[in-house]
Amino acid sequence: MARKSSRSLWTAKLSGSLLKSTVNAAKRPRALPVVMAATRGCRAIILGIDPSLRGTGLAVIDARREPMRLLASVTVKLPPKLAAYECLGRIADAVEKLARAHGVTQAAIEETIYVQNFRTAQAMGASRGAALSVLARLDVKVEEYAPKRIKMAVTGHGAASKEQVGRMIKSVLSLPAELPLDESDAAATALCHAYTAKA
Repeated sequence: MARKSSRSLWTAKLSGSLLKSTVNAAKRPRALPVVMAATRGCRAIILGIDPSLRGTGLAVIDARREPMRLLASVTVKLPPKLAAYECLGRIADAVEKLARAHGVTQAAIEETIYVQNFRTAQAMGASRGAALSVLARLDVKVEEYAPKRIKMAVTGHGAASKEQVGRMIKSVLSLPAELPLDESDAAATALCHAYTAKA
């Protein structure tokens, strides 16, 4: 049996046809091919964003064909001596530079999660805003994903650790080494969009 691509497997899983096709494979006549509804998935150059005021992760993947490839990744590390508004300017600059350099047409960003510390939530919201405003000006389509959904899409487990996500990113994108954690989270966000976005 021909090996299926990761995109087709996710399409099947999300449409509910994977289990049916696996269970009934033995009973199905060979002359009749299985037709799966390709209603999800995104074929584009995608920018994934893991927002943070002092360490935003960015990753660009080419999901136009299989196998998908990592085109670039960077962590925007900003020292404590920089004022918050200066950090936002640096984040915006980094997002614009990557988006323009690689012809990004779609982007995915992690949704704001519940945090007990108000200042942390405020900083994360501000960093998201800096990135989103640039993407809006560049006319890049943006989708937001909950952290659990990103982990589920990439590892199959919504409570996966950052290290598990990093190992899966290395495997899926055939990288020589694991990415820094913020960059692997950004790549995972882009992959989640590639696997699950509505066509």
